[in-house]
Order: sequence, then structure tokens, then C-alpha cells
Amino acid sequence: MHIANETRPQVRRDRLLRLPDVEAATGLKKSTIYLLMKRGEFPRCVQLTARCVAWPESRVLQFVQDRIASAGEG
Repeated sequence: MHIANETRPQVRRDRLLRLPDVEAATGLKKSTIYLLMKRGEFPRCVQLTARCVAWPESRVLQFVQDRIASAGEG
């Protein structure tokens, strides 16, 4: 017996976080987040509409984990 669900490619689920959620997750404020993005030190946001951006949750959480790991090395 063939099950159709087994043939579908698995899509990784990721939430999009708006700025207040990113600030809460990182402890950073808007100006710092955008400064780090400009320097290439923070994940880029995703343009949802002309006036709406969000960040993939997995990238924001990876940023936090990387910062925690680098703090432990020092």
C-alpha cells in the first residue's frame, strides 16, 4: 500500500517574528538590531509587504545561541 504523505517533500516550519518579538528574544532594541543588520552581524529581515518586515525565528534563535556560545569561550 502506498501512502501519499510519504512522497511529499518535508517543509521545514519556521515562524516569522515581528520586531517586538525579536527585541524580546534578543534583549536588543530596534536601533541596535538595525545597526547589527547593516554590519552583517544580525540576520536580515524578510520584506512581507511594502511596510512590514519580520525575521525568521530560527535565525534569530541561532543568533542568540551563537552569542551565548561565544560568551562561554571568553
